[in-house]
Amino acid sequence: MLEGLYTAAAGMAAQQTRLDALSNDVANVSTAGYKRVRIGFRDLLYQQDEPGSPRTGSGAAAVELGRDGNEGSLQQTGNPLDLAIEGDGYFQVRRANGQVALTRNGNFQIDSRGELVTSNGDRLVPPITLPRGADPRSVQISSRGVVTAGTRRIGQLNLVTVGAPNGLQPAGDSYFLPTAQSGPVRRVNAGTQLQAGVLEASDVDLSDVMVDMMDAQRSYSMASRAIHMQDQMWEVANGVKQ
Repeated sequence: MLEGLYTAAAGMAAQQTRLDALSNDVANVSTAGYKRVRIGFRDLLYQQDEPGSPRTGSGAAAVELGRDGNEGSLQQTGNPLDLAIEGDGYFQVRRANGQVALTRNGNFQIDSRGELVTSNGDRLVPPITLPRGADPRSVQISSRGVVTAGTRRIGQLNLVTVGAPNGLQPAGDSYFLPTAQSGPVRRVNAGTQLQAGVLEASDVDLSDVMVDMMDAQRSYSMASRAIHMQDQMWEVANGVKQ
């Protein structure tokens, strides 16, 4: 009967992991460029006590399958420095700790040094700096990423991607880090464009997430009930033995 306890406990742990991921999605429903977490399940170890006997398993475990690749809806902001990527690709920024991260959150601004930075103050790679005396209100960014101040070209926004986006490592603040599983960073194809004055919203569908949360909570409750039943069976068995 211990196998039943292990199986039910594994089910509870898997559903708790799923609930944690769904809660994180809900918390980021308003975060620009956020991609929801995809959770799957895998079988735990199966064993056969003797040839011809049924195979018994140890339940299931949750597995993070990476981030969803769907594009979020586009929201008009009217700010010419807000950018949304149409198609595949990421902005490349350098964080305060020196790491180069990828993001689809195009909420940019100009800091006190005249540099184009994210809402967290992280610089673009390569950096884009306004000439001294240039009016920040004159900055425009074309669909191809050409940055101009008035009639003067001051930089180029380079979009990048990876071979396997599901292999990217989440780093918080809608940032991702390349890994061996994602493959190296490379330039995007010519089909990807930018929209200025627009932000890509989170791809989280709140109605879908709430349905998934109810399903996970019920599954967790059923696994908890199974543990309670196993405990009752052990109580009966102990009583018979006495």
